[in-house]
Amino acid sequence: MNYFVTGTDTGVGKTLVSAALLRAFAARGASVAGFKPVAAGCDSQGVNEDVLALQAVSKPGLSAGQINPYGFAHPVAPHLAAQQAGVEISLATIVEGYRILAWQVDTVIVEGVGGFMVPLNATQTTADLARQLGLPVILVVGMRLGCLSHALLTRQAIADCGLKCAGWVVNVLQPDMPLLDENILALRERLAAPLLGVVPYQSAPDAGRVASQLNLASLEERGSHD
Repeated sequence: MNYFVTGTDTGVGKTLVSAALLRAFAARGASVAGFKPVAAGCDSQGVNEDVLALQAVSKPGLSAGQINPYGFAHPVAPHLAAQQAGVEISLATIVEGYRILAWQVDTVIVEGVGGFMVPLNATQTTADLARQLGLPVILVVGMRLGCLSHALLTRQAIADCGLKCAGWVVNVLQPDMPLLDENILALRERLAAPLLGVVPYQSAPDAGRVASQLNLASLEERGSHD
């Protein structure tokens, strides 16, 4: 059961949800690996916090390089970060890295970068990567002003790629979002995919707490009918 995690934008909690999914599958006895193909915002030692978060809950012994084949210093769009580093992001390299991980574990959670359509190189986007991997997609919706349009547009883009939306996760990004329940209901009526969980606002996000709030049964039920 491998999945591609995307989000309505950058900074909406894709790493948090990806790490929580890894924890939830591991709690069921699966060997797991996180895979973040591109990370922008590495420190002077080449370390990225999101990569470390995925590595911490992945099968022991996996290196940061196996989890993250492309890491860049500047926290900007991946194609721009790659240009500044004098590198071109190759989808073939990413797909091969994913396949190597998939041979070693039961479940791989692939975390996309930015939003679903963010450019990776001069001609390809994260959507092209998702299409090449061919994995069912889990959509993280960061609940804030504008999220309804972002969520519905992303859901349509997933469908346009011929990919299955396995489900979506609500991540509440502010403690006092107006009409939160009404916004969630609007999405439930329109996204045509199971709601896997609602992550309440956390001042200090914790993947372990989020894991307990995810409904993996919805993923399994949907998979059995696809």
